[in-house]
Amino acid sequence: MTVKTMPKSAGQAAPARPAPKTQRSSGKPTGGTTVPAAARTMALFEIFAREKRELTKSEVARLLDLPESSSSDLLNTLHGLGYLSRTATTRRFYPTGRLLSMAQAAEENNALTAFGIEATALLADRSGETAAAAVLDGSGIKIIAVTAGKHRLRYVLEVGDSFTLHGTALGKALLGALDDGELARLLRLHPLPRRTDATKVDPRQVEDEVHKHRTLGWYQTVNEGSLGVSGIAISGPVGDQLVGLGLLGPTERLTLEAEEHRRLLLEVRDNVFGDALGGAFAS
Repeated sequence: MTVKTMPKSAGQAAPARPAPKTQRSSGKPTGGTTVPAAARTMALFEIFAREKRELTKSEVARLLDLPESSSSDLLNTLHGLGYLSRTATTRRFYPTGRLLSMAQAAEENNALTAFGIEATALLADRSGETAAAAVLDGSGIKIIAVTAGKHRLRYVLEVGDSFTLHGTALGKALLGALDDGELARLLRLHPLPRRTDATKVDPRQVEDEVHKHRTLGWYQTVNEGSLGVSGIAISGPVGDQLVGLGLLGPTERLTLEAEEHRRLLLEVRDNVFGDALGGAFAS
């Protein structure tokens, strides 16, 4: 059964010296078509990093060795997108924190993905079941890593899939790591959809279950998100991000091996998250 539920640096040249048009912070192109506008954009940020000061349109044009009209178009575009700010009086430009925020978000996602791949591989190898890692995504969860189980009859899902909080063990595990105020808020943002006859759609019922399982350290669903499919999960912090880890599979098989799966997940939780849990599971 398959269930689908940069540009070589502009250099250390003196500020008055224009940056050559052909200069690239990542060296020569490795192949394919280059995009001059993209190269100029990255060269511009390298110039700001080197100069460490606000720049006028004419200064940018000189340092990039561009016509002033082209320099103006580039600066105005980046200003409109929020990557550059402009002083009210001198009309000089300087980068905002948006580029840094984007880079940090991308790096954080890379770290989470690497963590998810390793953790799910460990769980799947030791349990034989499909293992998944997920993070909160609005009023639901998003899968960030999956390792398929070894059984021919197994649960199938993909990275990027979204699911409900209340109908999945991963969702309940993530809810369990939140404070009671945030837990209540998320469960009441929208009416909870019923996926099967076993789905709990009363927020108070879900809260009661989550509170109970906080003391146990693990969370489960039995035929609640999809008929014939069950899950068991834990959660903990990876840096500043809360991550859920769980096993999913046919209800009959997961029920028979429930105790072993719980032991495995608690062991993995202690080894992977360790002291970083910091009382997240305290009632």
